[in-house]
Amino acid sequence: STPPAPAARSHRATPAPGVLEAITDADLVILPPSNPVVSVGTILAVPGVRDALAKTAAPVIGVSGIVGNDHVRGMARQLLGTIGVEVSAAGVAEHYGARNGEHGGVIDGWLVDTVDEPLVPRVEAAGIRCRAVPLMMTDHDATADMVVAALDLAGL
Repeated sequence: STPPAPAARSHRATPAPGVLEAITDADLVILPPSNPVVSVGTILAVPGVRDALAKTAAPVIGVSGIVGNDHVRGMARQLLGTIGVEVSAAGVAEHYGARNGEHGGVIDGWLVDTVDEPLVPRVEAAGIRCRAVPLMMTDHDATADMVVAALDLAGL
């Protein structure tokens, strides 16, 4: 028999055991610089995940995978355009939305690359704390610096 189309299967998606508890009990949640449509977007579409992010007392910090109005790798540029989201670090932050906003947003803070520093006021105007730091994970030290920036933005 033919398997059901992906849309028909999506209503049966469930989080793995412990996932919702891990989110709600976390000290910090970081949304990775991954494709906001097919990676992070797919995870947020799993029933209960978005609600767990809204309920957690932990800060939720996102890391932009868009640098200088283009994706770092993959197909985010094309896919964001398909769903009508501006291909910029600010566009993706607004797409995720402020957790304290009225539209069910999921982030409290957003890290953008230093080349996108002019976008920081726009992101903050959307109710999301924002900081521009080097985001290219070129080595362990650069990656560690990015994590420290996320912790600092979260107030931890």
